[in-house]
Amino acid sequence: MKATYYSRRYDALRQQVDRYLTAAVEHGGPRQLTDACRYVLAGGGKRLRAVLTLLSCEAVGGRLRDALHASAAVEIMHNFTLVHDDVMDHAPSRRGRPTVHIRWDLNSALLVGDVLLGLSYRHLLRTKSASLPPLVSSFTTCVIEVCEGQALDLEFEDRTDVTVQAYFRMIGKKTGRLISLATELGARIGGGSPRQIAALARFGLYLGRAFQLRDDLLDVVADRKEFGKAIGGDIMEGKKTFLLLTAAGRARGNDRALIQRVLRRQAHTLGPSRKVVPTVTDIYRRYGVIADAQKLIGRNTGYATKALSSLPTTRTTAMLSWLADELAQRAA
Repeated sequence: MKATYYSRRYDALRQQVDRYLTAAVEHGGPRQLTDACRYVLAGGGKRLRAVLTLLSCEAVGGRLRDALHASAAVEIMHNFTLVHDDVMDHAPSRRGRPTVHIRWDLNSALLVGDVLLGLSYRHLLRTKSASLPPLVSSFTTCVIEVCEGQALDLEFEDRTDVTVQAYFRMIGKKTGRLISLATELGARIGGGSPRQIAALARFGLYLGRAFQLRDDLLDVVADRKEFGKAIGGDIMEGKKTFLLLTAAGRARGNDRALIQRVLRRQAHTLGPSRKVVPTVTDIYRRYGVIADAQKLIGRNTGYATKALSSLPTTRTTAMLSWLADELAQRAA
């Protein structure tokens, strides 16, 4: 019964954010640029970061409407990173639609990303809060750290000495920081105490770590139809995930030789993905890598939930805990 209520409420909050984003791009600019920005923001998705901003505001006693501008700002900033990531990754599609640089062109995609970043600040600054300077400061720091995380991810592509510790530093910036920002902003806007703000930021950080680990895991264990993209893409690209890096440290003999070739981004030389991916996935299973990833997801989800103990026990904090568990078990 509670799960049904939380799910419906999540959908209602997501729809509220969607309605806001529909009008987030103002008229008057060059038509192609405006159309492309609206195209990106109409792409749907979980709106996770926006919903977390709203719930975090409510969790400390604030009003949802006070955090709406900031929730949209976080979501718009997230989409800025996706547009530029798609360019760097040469991704042909996202969420079942052509990416901006495919539907339009590379230059348009770069401009769209830049405009979205500007729009994120515009909407953040509409927030009526006495703590606006700290909001803007945290937001700006997050932009820099997310870009640093992406830079590390790109740097890792051509390195074979990446450690699991370095991987966690990277995802802490690239994935965890934006989720942590969402929960921090919501807590600040809601008038939370320093302890409550720190607790919700910590909740977001651990949630982000579990979220990325789940993403890594889904790349090899998900159902393709539910996942929405090809299984094993990280393997074929030699992406330095927790799974690959842990396997590189454990595998022996022929297994180790194969993993080393994947690590050096040579998976395509081993054969077609339909053969390589199951072979690598089997290595992950035999060396306990998948089991360890599942344990880490559970552990970080537990840390996130524990962080909520600093907050009053309410239906909203219970929903945040429910959401953490849902994300840890998601299929896409």
